Amino acid sequence: MRTPETFFSRRRFLQLGAGTATGLWAAGNVPRALAGSAKTLKNIGVQLYTVRDLMPKDAPGTLKALAGLGYKEVEVIGRNLDQLAPELQRVGLKPISMHIEAALVTGNRETLKAIAARFNFPMLPDDYTLSSAIANAKKHGVEYLVVSYLFPQERGGADFYRQFADQMNRAGEQCRAAGLKLCYHNHAFEFAPVESIIPFDLFMERFDARLVSWEMDVFWIAMGGQDPAVTLRKYKGRVPLVHLKDKAKAIAGQTDEAKVPPTAFAEVGNGGLNFAEILRAAEEAGVRHYFVEQDQTAGNPLDSLRQSYAYLNKLNF
Repeated sequence: MRTPETFFSRRRFLQLGAGTATGLWAAGNVPRALAGSAKTLKNIGVQLYTVRDLMPKDAPGTLKALAGLGYKEVEVIGRNLDQLAPELQRVGLKPISMHIEAALVTGNRETLKAIAARFNFPMLPDDYTLSSAIANAKKHGVEYLVVSYLFPQERGGADFYRQFADQMNRAGEQCRAAGLKLCYHNHAFEFAPVESIIPFDLFMERFDARLVSWEMDVFWIAMGGQDPAVTLRKYKGRVPLVHLKDKAKAIAGQTDEAKVPPTAFAEVGNGGLNFAEILRAAEEAGVRHYFVEQDQTAGNPLDSLRQSYAYLNKLNF
């Protein structure tokens, strides 16, 4: 998904807390069919973070362009869908999930204030809570709330990760009571040892599978030194959402997201990940929704999203 630097690199996008459409932010070589396979991916979605620079300039036009590329679903970033939702409906894009700040789960607003001051972006309003996010999601038909990232300043030792997992379970109970599902989105730092634990392993052991699911980002899984397909199969039934992005072949693994260069991100099919195998594993694991996301693009992000869609739309797995 995003690092501290990429998440807050552009001020216009950083005003996602303003409660407006502006602030709510998320044809390469086509492979030949695999022998004996006839499945293709349906209802391909997109994370609006990928078009964070285009939305403030022309939100209606950008959303129309995404729909024109073939995307059917979106994952949004923000706190208020009231102004964005009509535009999504107008072009036929369904909001499936919404990323939220970890502070809504942890209550650690003081640290978030320090991060906001450092990167000059709006603070969460004091009256905006997890209950607010749940109400907003339900109003607009969003099915999933996803904790998108733990900033380095929010993290701690092994006890912090144990406490956070328990807080996620309590938040998951609140979401379930409202008819929603709570997920956690991984990056790569979760695979770096902290004291005697691997945070990712602790999460998967400690998260109550009835209350907290997982949104797998295949790029960051690979950056963390893991095989996305193997990991999907290992956690069958616990991964309803997946982020699809490719990793440049020459890029080595790195658990510190701040050290990952922009050139590490590639359009789906233009890097080294085996997406036919990943999608087979995802189907076996029960994944329900797929979102293309590219944290960094060399040119127009719509061109990158066009390439990724074209590849996925033709890929048999």
